[in-house]
Amino acid sequence: MANALRSARSRLTVFPLEDLTVAYTTQSSDSRGLGDIAVVGVVEPDNANGDHLWRLAASMYANPPTGQVQARWILTQCTRARIAKAPSHRDLPDATWTGDLSREFRLDALYANHATLLTGRLSIE
Repeated sequence: MANALRSARSRLTVFPLEDLTVAYTTQSSDSRGLGDIAVVGVVEPDNANGDHLWRLAASMYANPPTGQVQARWILTQCTRARIAKAPSHRDLPDATWTGDLSREFRLDALYANHATLLTGRLSIE
């Protein structure tokens, strides 16, 4: 997928992850509204993007992980942040955002109810 600019209004969970601030939301691939597409974007720092998420995920393993393992690690951090409600996490129930999404990754099976992971950079309005 070439860089795709996507804008929407949805629930965002914003949380720190190592040296990054990350935002997570879901989109649906059809009218059923299942939220099967995870959108995960770096919000800060300004020079970071979705590739930083993938490198961070890879750094968590002693041996180079597969893309599937990296995607699952990213999704685990997002669902953990949404559930944990830590003071450093913000839940924005109706946020307007724009994503410069540079990577689309199809999971080999549903994981945390997601079939697709989109990563890149998000701006919150």
